[in-house]
Amino acid sequence: MPAHADHGHNESKFQIYVEIAMLLAVITGIEIVGVYLPFSKWIVVTGLVVLSTVKFMFVIFYFMHLRWDKPFCTILFFIGLVLAGGTMWALLALFSAEASLPLPT
Repeated sequence: MPAHADHGHNESKFQIYVEIAMLLAVITGIEIVGVYLPFSKWIVVTGLVVLSTVKFMFVIFYFMHLRWDKPFCTILFFIGLVLAGGTMWALLALFSAEASLPLPT
């Protein structure tokens, strides 16, 4: 009898995965359509960043199983994410358009 209960639990997890995959597909469609809408560039970029962040959170917490993992693993993941984001920001600031212009002669 317990095996049947486990089967139902796995089925519900599968259903959650399918629903999240469909939600991610819809968000991706919204992102694609949003690029072609006649809005200001900063509105489009802000919307894309927010939607991408939502997709990222769904992927790491459900498909990478961080939701069911120990909190220590989640903390380690986010420390790496902050380090990578800081490195990316520093490189973008270092090699910005102004910094890449040739020196006057």
